[in-house]
Amino acid sequence: MQIYKRILVTIDCSPVDDCVVDHVSGLAVQNKAEVFLLHVVHSHTRDQDRALLSSATTAMDRHRETLEQQGIKVHVVLKSGEPDEQILKEIAEQQYDLVAMATHGHSFIGDLLFGSVSRTLKHQIDVPLLLIRSRC
Repeated sequence: MQIYKRILVTIDCSPVDDCVVDHVSGLAVQNKAEVFLLHVVHSHTRDQDRALLSSATTAMDRHRETLEQQGIKVHVVLKSGEPDEQILKEIAEQQYDLVAMATHGHSFIGDLLFGSVSRTLKHQIDVPLLLIRSRC
């Protein structure tokens, strides 16, 4: 039985991405699901945008290759703007069966001070949300 057909994985181009991609690869193989890797470039200047886009492209290509080597069909989605807004927009415009993301393990106080995309998503989406706490 195929539970998940389209899995959205948010990528923030940090070491925690490896943990979530590894976990999702197993789900994708089991379910013969397509994986959509999403990164939102959050920049304040054009130079910063170019630099972040370049590093994001490199990271996304690495994850795409890892998943494709396992026979998983992969799509790369790059957006610019506020991460929580762009992720919510992507979810609203597409039909995903699962959204997966790594958490950074902030404390409750850290979440209050720094905000949390995962907190925003868990309160605003109807799609199942898989949060993987990274030990990376």
